[in-house]
Amino acid sequence: MGVVEMVLKHPEELPALVKLKLAAMQATRYVPPEPHWAFCYNMLQKVSRSFAIVIQQLGPELRNAVCAFYLVLRGLDTVEDDMAVPIDTKVPILKAFHEHIYDPSWHFVCGEKHYKILMTEFHHVSTAFLTLAKGYQDVIKEMTERMGNGMAKFIEQEVESIVDYDEYCHYVAGLVGLGLTRLFYAAGLEDFALDVLSNSMGLFLQKTNIIRDYLEDINEIPAPRMFWPREIWSKYGNALEVFKEENRSREAVQCLNDMITNALKHAPDCLEYMSALRDPTIFRFCAIPQIMAIGTLALCYNNINVFRGVVKIRRGLTAKIMDGTRTMADVYAAFDDFSAILEAKIDKDDPSAALTQKYIDEIHAKCEARFLSDSRRKAFSIQSKTGHEICLVLAILILTFIMIIIVWR
Repeated sequence: MGVVEMVLKHPEELPALVKLKLAAMQATRYVPPEPHWAFCYNMLQKVSRSFAIVIQQLGPELRNAVCAFYLVLRGLDTVEDDMAVPIDTKVPILKAFHEHIYDPSWHFVCGEKHYKILMTEFHHVSTAFLTLAKGYQDVIKEMTERMGNGMAKFIEQEVESIVDYDEYCHYVAGLVGLGLTRLFYAAGLEDFALDVLSNSMGLFLQKTNIIRDYLEDINEIPAPRMFWPREIWSKYGNALEVFKEENRSREAVQCLNDMITNALKHAPDCLEYMSALRDPTIFRFCAIPQIMAIGTLALCYNNINVFRGVVKIRRGLTAKIMDGTRTMADVYAAFDDFSAILEAKIDKDDPSAALTQKYIDEIHAKCEARFLSDSRRKAFSIQSKTGHEICLVLAILILTFIMIIIVWR
């Protein structure tokens, strides 16, 4: 959907789009004077623009620690993802990555595009890491070591069971949630007790990405790397590849819905985690990705297009989420809205329907227990609103704003 078409169908998202563009511009202008930090923040813009926006809202000390943590793990992930790197080379690097971050002379050329630049000039990340307080360094080192060893384990091991699936997601994402929580604690801003729930925060995001990226991952060259557990997909087909076939749409969607149901079980823990956060900037940093995840699951549920092309939340809705997430009431409203959208698509004949409904009911109960008012409901919409009769004046106003956005580029 083009920008003009999107705004015409969802004019209520225009203000948020403009604000998001301004926030992106502001994040782009933030370039620290030190060469190593300048590289890190410029690279952050390249590998995760939306993350760069929310990280800018953190306090300076924590912002630097989170930036370095993210880029260290992005480097680790780049090594894992590069299928051109031989396994006997890759595994030792993954296991020793936590040591390499202390060596400003170390680098390893792999990956593509921006990721290749990150790895080629990784000495900037190491230099930035070494300027952090020891408390931050210790957290990053521990999580990098645990993640590297976990990735190495699953290089040659298939994700067979749901237990394997949860373990893999723990290594690549649950540890991110745990590491961030400990960075928040090291900064003196949050409670250490949040450790207990932090794994679910990571698993909810990672499972959403694994589900959404089915087609991209299965078409990976030279060989696909898939993390859908056999315990789930084998109920619907004899190989993951068959879900791409036109005549297997019913089985594909049922498998997809089962995968989404598995992800939904983590949502109540995520709501508990976010409700316990005290710092407003940390809250937004954590809450926005979680709302994006529940919105993505609602969009993907019962959607055969996951196996046909790219399925993702439109930019206008992303902007609305980023602009409208300020308090826990906003999070409850969003989770309640998106859960209701997903719930409306449940087919009672779907094999996982009963369990899906159970998890949706748990989410609704968490939200409604906070006395969410009806006036806050239905703030989000995934589908385009048809039947809009937009007057000429409004159309001109919208197009004017779009021209402003284009000029700002």
